[in-house]
Amino acid sequence: MVLAVVVGALLGARRTFAGFPPLFAQWLPHVGVGTPLALLVAVLVIAKGPELAARLPWRRALGLGYLTAVAWTVSLALVDGWERGFAGRLTTSDEYLHEVPGVTDVGAVLRGFTARILDYQPDSWTTHVSGHPPGALLAFVGLDRIGLSGGAWAALLCVLVGGLTAVAVPVTLKAWGHDEAAARAVLPFAVLFPGAVWIGVSADGLFAGVTACGVALLALGRPLLAGLLLGLGIFLSYGLVLVGVIALVVAWRQWRALALAALAAVAVAAAFALAGFWWLDGYHLVVERYYQGIAAERVYYYWVWANLAAALLAAGLAPIAGLASAKRSPALWLVGGALAAILFADASGLSKAEVERIWLPFTVWLTAATAFLPASRRKHWLAVQAGTALLVNHLLLTNW
Repeated sequence: MVLAVVVGALLGARRTFAGFPPLFAQWLPHVGVGTPLALLVAVLVIAKGPELAARLPWRRALGLGYLTAVAWTVSLALVDGWERGFAGRLTTSDEYLHEVPGVTDVGAVLRGFTARILDYQPDSWTTHVSGHPPGALLAFVGLDRIGLSGGAWAALLCVLVGGLTAVAVPVTLKAWGHDEAAARAVLPFAVLFPGAVWIGVSADGLFAGVTACGVALLALGRPLLAGLLLGLGIFLSYGLVLVGVIALVVAWRQWRALALAALAAVAVAAAFALAGFWWLDGYHLVVERYYQGIAAERVYYYWVWANLAAALLAAGLAPIAGLASAKRSPALWLVGGALAAILFADASGLSKAEVERIWLPFTVWLTAATAFLPASRRKHWLAVQAGTALLVNHLLLTNW
C-alpha cells in the first residue's frame, strides 16, 4: 500500500488518472455530521460485537448485524455530508440517474442498448450506463417508476442491499461449512467492513449485495433462487461473471444444485436476449468503449499491482492477519475463491483503478479469513478495520 501511494505520486495524475492513487479520491482532510455517528458505531461493535455475535440466537445476531452494517455505511457516507456523501452521489452526469428520465420504453431501451454503448456519438450512454449491462440502469428505472425517485432513494437502495453482505458471508459459512463458531466470529468483521466506505454510495454496493445473497442461497440449498440472483448479477456488471468462481467453490460436487442454479441463470440470460439484449455483444462493445476513455491512458504496469493495494484498503488488514494462522477449512476455500476472482479481474486489464468499489462483490468474501483470528485478538483487529475506514473517509474525499 505504501509503495502504491509513493509510486502513484511519482507517476502523477497524468499517468494514473487518479487523484490519490491507488484510490480514486483526492486528499481532503475533513469531518462531518457522520463523524460522531461512525465513531459511536465503531466503538460499540469493537466493545460488544464479538460477545453479542457469540451468544445471541443466530437469527437475532444476523438481524442486529445487518442493522449495524447499514448504520456503519450511512454514518461513513455522512462524513462527506448529506448531499456530497449520500443524496448527490448517483445524480452526476456520469451516473445512472442521469439517464433515468429518458427511459420511457423499457423494451426499446433493451433492443437499442448496445447501439449506444460506444462513445463519440450523439446518443451515447453516460459513462456508468455504457460500462454496464442494462440491468443496472433498469434497477434505478424501476425505483423511479414506483415513486422513489431521486438520488437519496437510489443511495438508500444501494446501502440497504449492500448491507446484506454482512449477513450473506456468515450465513454461507454456517450453511455450507457447518461451522457456526466461525460464522459468528466473522459477523462483526463483516459488519465493520472497510469497503462500506464505497458501498455508501456506489451501485457496486448494490451489486455486491445481490451476488452475495445469491452465493448464500446456494449454500442454503436454494439453487433456483441462487441462480436467478447470480444470473441477474451478470446483467448488473459484466465482471460479476467471476462471482461464478465463488459459487463453484460453494457448490463443488453438488452437481444437482449446480445444474439447477445454472438453469435459472440461463433463464435470466434468455429473458434479456428475447427482450433484445445479448450479453456477449454488450461485453465486446464495452471493452472497446473502455479504451475510448481514460483507461487507454492509465498505465497497466502500475495498476496491475496497485489495484491489489486498493483492494486491500477495502478489505482491511484483518483478513491478512487471519490468513497468517489459517487452516484448511470452508472459510479458507471461500477466501481462495475470492482471491482467484480478484486475480482474474486484475490480469484482464479491464479494471485499471477504481477497484476499491468495482471489486466489492469479491472483497467482501475476504472477511471470511477473520474466522482464523484468535479470540483474544479479535477486538484489536476490529479496531484496525474500523480505523482503516475512518482514516480513508476522513483524510480523503472519495469519488464514491
